[in-house]
Amino acid sequence: MEKYDVIIIGGGPGGYVSGIKSAQLGLKVAVVEDGNLGGVCLNWGCIPTKTMLTTGKKLDQIRNAKEFAIEGIDEDKVHVDWKALLERKDDVVGKLVNGIRMLFKKNKVDLIEGFAKVKDKTTIEVDGKTLKTKNIVIATGAKEGYPEIDGLKEMHEKGNIIYSKTAFDLEEVPKDLVIIGGSQYSIEFANLFNLLGSRVTIVQKYDKVLPFVEKEAAKTLERKLKKDGVKFVTKSEFKNISEDGLVVEVKGKEKVFKGDKYLISWLPEPNIKGLEALDLKKDDRGFIETDETMKTNIDNVYAIGDVNGKYSLAHVASAEGIVVAERLSGKDSTMDYNLVPLLIYTQPELASIGLTESQAKDKGMDVTSSKFLLAANGKAMSEGDSVGFIKIISDNKYGEIVGTHIVANDAGNMISNAASIMQLEGTIYDMAKTILPHPTTSEIFLEAAFGAIDKPIHM
Repeated sequence: MEKYDVIIIGGGPGGYVSGIKSAQLGLKVAVVEDGNLGGVCLNWGCIPTKTMLTTGKKLDQIRNAKEFAIEGIDEDKVHVDWKALLERKDDVVGKLVNGIRMLFKKNKVDLIEGFAKVKDKTTIEVDGKTLKTKNIVIATGAKEGYPEIDGLKEMHEKGNIIYSKTAFDLEEVPKDLVIIGGSQYSIEFANLFNLLGSRVTIVQKYDKVLPFVEKEAAKTLERKLKKDGVKFVTKSEFKNISEDGLVVEVKGKEKVFKGDKYLISWLPEPNIKGLEALDLKKDDRGFIETDETMKTNIDNVYAIGDVNGKYSLAHVASAEGIVVAERLSGKDSTMDYNLVPLLIYTQPELASIGLTESQAKDKGMDVTSSKFLLAANGKAMSEGDSVGFIKIISDNKYGEIVGTHIVANDAGNMISNAASIMQLEGTIYDMAKTILPHPTTSEIFLEAAFGAIDKPIHM
């Protein structure tokens, strides 16, 4: 019978990272995976969508080439080869999955392919094979949830309903796409298919677009997507769905939205099948409860990633996985959720870390909010990417930066600068003294810092 220091159930961005780091720290490790290594993020989510969004953005640049003095492009003939795009996406995913396998071999992580069934807190069975372990890390992720809408099952059986996992199984780009749900992933899919040529409508229950992010940033992104042709329907009560369309009640009136396809982007549900033998404590949504060390209510059992319901983000799962690996190897490591970057991959991107101004004030903090527009930045203007801004929230006692919110085409990379300085408890004075290269869009950090201290230079 094979014995391990730790067995990790699930090979997604939490599980495989935890497995590699645990092995690097001297532990004997096995990762059990019954699907594709990399989980949803690598195979159906983060990487595939961003690979395809890159094509959408390049297509948009070509269509707007005249703005940059490029002539001779026939916009009527420019289009995306959907089949070739899917092949490119599969190629990117395949290389990354193979890369994880190579890292497992390099770090001596045993990959056990099959479905894990936990017998007790030290015993796991995989397709009839019994494994013993000192510790179990649950990294089984989450599955897509489904709204309760009359007729949804029948429409699914007819092939009219798609989900994030099946959106890229389509034979062609839908002419009319109705997205049901208002998550950040709904917005990303809306932007992607809009760039690829679909007429997109998002129908959601929320009373506003992206209510969980900084208010002005959400509004700026909403205006840009509306300008590009995406339609938003908020405060909707779902009635039924059929081949005649999705029927919802909006402001007391019934409306029908008809699409070639309907994409469901709903709240996730935890994957906990196979864990029944463990008496795990769960929250009211069914997610496994954990403390700051990722430990469950059972001493040697940990839960990381989407299955604990804290953040449905790959980078959080990986960070949690490293915390567990470090603790199991004797290090004093804990998870801090106060500085988790959120990034919405749209055009422009929306990135956020830390507190909004209203959240800071709700905590009783005395803060300053300083904003600098991207339209006043030379590099952004030269690239034609002037929609957006940076907003820095700083406390008035020491000037510590407690929140940063960015709307810009390169917001994803720029938010890393904020994450670093905030992790070090840096202040607006530190930021204002930092010499940044010119011309770059990152100079907006400097301008916003000066705005908090006194006045920005270029606005």
